[in-house]
Order: sequence, then structure tokens, then C-alpha cells
Amino acid sequence: MKFDIITIFPRIFDSYFSESILARAQKNDLIKIEAHDLRNWAEDKHKTVDDKPFGGGPGMIFKIEPIFKAVKDLKKADIFFERSGAKSRSLTSPRGASRLGRRIKQRIILFSAKGKQFTQADAKRLAKYDQLIMICGRYEGVDERVAEHLADEEISIGKFVLTGGEIPAMIVVDAVSRFLPGVLGKEESLVEESFSSISDKRLATSYLEYPQYTRPEDFRGWKAPEVLLSGNHKKIEEWKRASSNLKTQISKPKRKI
Repeated sequence: MKFDIITIFPRIFDSYFSESILARAQKNDLIKIEAHDLRNWAEDKHKTVDDKPFGGGPGMIFKIEPIFKAVKDLKKADIFFERSGAKSRSLTSPRGASRLGRRIKQRIILFSAKGKQFTQADAKRLAKYDQLIMICGRYEGVDERVAEHLADEEISIGKFVLTGGEIPAMIVVDAVSRFLPGVLGKEESLVEESFSSISDKRLATSYLEYPQYTRPEDFRGWKAPEVLLSGNHKKIEEWKRASSNLKTQISKPKRKI
């Protein structure tokens, strides 16, 4: 998968994406992450990307022109990925992908305080795309025409205000990448994660993961549960389920009109 992040502070991402699981995933060509400086698409000599809002008000907002140009260029990016098991194969262009009989799936995301709150289900849904183009706002926000005409969806990571969309972009890249084949190494670790769900026609169950412990068994009198040390796998599984914060909802049958 290709992650393209539009920002005015591209170096913010260097440290986080160059460590641990995401660094390994990039090294193994499972994902590609690029942070693009929005100022590269500004035309004036000062590389201006913001301006005062019409009608007055505090602060500055991002202009639509450079964002439009950035999105247009990134949708034509030269590197795409076609998944093949735990590996990825680069495609030279969207047209090249079409010749292989598959359309490139792209999604444009704008981070916004008024957007839909991001969930584990969204991460799983977005992992089905080949390219995510993410727009990080700053200052007082972004020209509303970006949301109306360019973005496929607006995402928020919570009911609070940040100085920009860069941290939300890191969160989305991290959460989505975990659903991609090979990124975690052992995909079984996704099965019992918090906020995962099991569903059928009427029952939808999600839970917060059960508590976990490791050595030493006794630390300053704070002891790990004896059942986990018992070796009785049936009782251990029963304890895990009982200790999970289960949230179950029964979906109501649709009323016929």
C-alpha cells in the first residue's frame, strides 16, 4: 500500500516512520510512506499556501489551489502496489495496473475536527485500498471546498483540537498498516486485539482485550492471577473471556415497509 501525506512539515514523520514495525514494513516493500511538502505546489515566490478567510475571522486557512494540484499529481504517482501474499509488487502506473486486470483503489482523506471519528473498523476498511492520500490541515483549517470537492471522507481522531493533521495521519498509517499481510509478521495477533469484533446476522460483539501479565509472578506483593499459572487451558480461556470488557449489541430486525 502507498501512503501519501500532504503537509507543510514533512520532516515531522521521519522519526516515527523510521522505527520498529513500520520501518520493517517499508524495508520489506509491504508499504510505502511519503510525506509531501504542500509548498512544492505553491506558485508564488514565497511558496504561500494559506490566506485570510473570507468574511473575516482569526487566523489563516489553507488555500484550495495548492491542495488541488498536490492531489492531482499524487493520484498519478508512479509507484503503486499490487499485493501478492505477504509481498507486494510495484506497478508502474494506474494504467499499468489496468493492463493487469485490476483498477487501483485510491482514497483521499482530509483530517478535520468535524470529521467522522476514526475506529478500528475504519482501519480495516481503509486497508483494502492501494493508495491513501491524506491532507493535513494547520492553523485555522482548510478551505471548505477541499472537503466538498476533493476529499472522499473527513476523519477525526477524537473530540479535541490538535495543532495539525500530522499526528492523525501517523495514527491512520499505523492502524491501517497492521491489517496488511505480512506487516505484523504473525497475523494471529489481530484476532484478540481490543476493538476487534465478531459478527453474524444478528449478533455483533466487540471487546477490550483481557489483562495480561508476565514475569515476575509476584512483584512487591502484586501477584499475577493464579489461573494464568495453572496450565489449565480451558480455565485460562474462561478467565480471559470473563476478564474482557465485552460489549454486545443485538441488531434489531429491519421493519418491513
